[in-house]
Amino acid sequence: MPRLSKNTLIAFVAATLAGACLHFVYALAPNFVTAVFSPVNESLWEHVKIIFWPFLATALLLTRRGEKGCRGPWLLSLLMICAVMLGVGYVYHVKAMGESLVFDVVLYVLLMAAGFVLAVVLDRPAVRKRTDLLTLMVLALGVGLVLFAFLPPDNVLFTDLSGVNTWARIPC
Repeated sequence: MPRLSKNTLIAFVAATLAGACLHFVYALAPNFVTAVFSPVNESLWEHVKIIFWPFLATALLLTRRGEKGCRGPWLLSLLMICAVMLGVGYVYHVKAMGESLVFDVVLYVLLMAAGFVLAVVLDRPAVRKRTDLLTLMVLALGVGLVLFAFLPPDNVLFTDLSGVNTWARIPC
């Protein structure tokens, strides 16, 4: 397996810390701009932002001078870790009614790490050839993150899960 470079490891730490900080930005400065990049509530969907934006920014930065298609593996990794975050979050918080902050933090860090590792592992010609499609998919997810911050659908993924015993009242 290819090794991660020192710059990539530094970028991982910076992206992970940036995402952790994003969790609190909207609460500190609630406005339109912060709502785009930071969770506006404690829904599963909104928490995808803390992975999506820092990972995307890091991917764009790390691949800015790369050859054609080099972003494909990063974009596929981003889509995968966002999907896993939603899936695991749903199973843990909704189905199992878990409420552990430690679980959430560990999941976040593990998914960020997995994204960086996957970007290296998935660096294959077949993935690189699909960079345009992956770009459109990431763009669609980004638009969804922005749109649903202001117009969330009536769905459990978009339900604010903050508060005492909130998990037990969520319709599955």
